[in-house]
Amino acid sequence: MRLIANVLWGLLGGWLSALGWLFAALLMAITIIGLPWTRACLSIARFSLWPFGSRLVPRERLTGRSDIGTSPLGLLGNIIWFILGGWYLALLHLCVGIGWCLTVIGIPFGTAHFRLMKQALAPIGKIVVPAEIARRR
Repeated sequence: MRLIANVLWGLLGGWLSALGWLFAALLMAITIIGLPWTRACLSIARFSLWPFGSRLVPRERLTGRSDIGTSPLGLLGNIIWFILGGWYLALLHLCVGIGWCLTVIGIPFGTAHFRLMKQALAPIGKIVVPAEIARRR
């Protein structure tokens, strides 16, 4: 069922979401200042390509040790991200998710956009894992 949902997601616009996040990663990589956010954008792009059966979880929860993205510097990076554009991207996913939820068939896609919205608010220090692994941790 996940495969069918992911294929439909991709065909019905999920690829646009991934493309947008890849574009954001490219913009971040071009600027020297944006390099810390490039990895986060790439993680969300991967998540937005295959959202059903995947979860974005904090790397610290997965690995059991802290790194720069899960440290106070990661928190500072998430605050800067939120102020400079994370709220805008989250609002975009919120609007698209509400639009999908207006139809009964689109509710799973709307909830996927709501998960993307949550990640757009504070993406630093997260990694994409299969849902089974995320549940075990």
